[in-house]
Amino acid sequence: MIPVILSGGSGTRLWPVSRKTHPKQFWPLLSEDSMLQETCNRLNSYTGAKAPIVVCNEEHRFFVAHQLQSCSPDNPAIILEPVGRNTAPAAAVAALHALKQGTEEDPVLLVLPADHVIKDLAAFHAALSEAEQLAQQGHLVTFGIVPGAPETGYGYIQSGDRLSADSPAMKISRFVEKPDRDTAGEYLTSGDYFWNSGMFVFRATRYLDALAQFAPGILEASKQAYEQAETDADFIRLEKQAFIDCSSDSIDYAVMEH
Repeated sequence: MIPVILSGGSGTRLWPVSRKTHPKQFWPLLSEDSMLQETCNRLNSYTGAKAPIVVCNEEHRFFVAHQLQSCSPDNPAIILEPVGRNTAPAAAVAALHALKQGTEEDPVLLVLPADHVIKDLAAFHAALSEAEQLAQQGHLVTFGIVPGAPETGYGYIQSGDRLSADSPAMKISRFVEKPDRDTAGEYLTSGDYFWNSGMFVFRATRYLDALAQFAPGILEASKQAYEQAETDADFIRLEKQAFIDCSSDSIDYAVMEH
């Protein structure tokens, strides 16, 4: 499985500690390591995880390269975005890059933000193992987090039926935008709703095929930006104008909600 770490956020919600020029994923907020390094560390201990692909803003390239030196020894790929275009295009260029490397015919990708806090590493790895098997079967997988409070700052996922009687995985009934306090309380009480983690597992071609079906403009712009990219030292610079022309949509909105 190839981790795809999305590190393009500007960190505005933690201003002034986190700023556009130094967003929160590069700060050591909870340990001696930055949040990006913590993300790498929890992947290093997962059996079978390959060197990551990191997608970041070109302004942060030296932060990323420097911090990865201590936590990702396997020569990670660093793809530079000239502008932020949300997670759907970022995952698309990462999928194209993973396929171009040719180490596997159709690799499974783990797409995740660089700024999560995950305290139960064993549970996280167990969930990854289940998701990897489901992705091998062709499923598009996302992770729900059991809510601990009626949080209004997160999106939610309503769960549907289990895939099978012995499967821990559930079909998604619907995605819900950030609710008000009363609605969030109802979600918490029902037990059917989970916080939307923004993490995904799928085969590279499965995701690109879904983009072709539901968001072909994003796929085409991402292809142009990647195919015309330039390699600059340790960085892959996406072609600027093609990426600027790409729609700015999340994976949820572009693919999963369909």
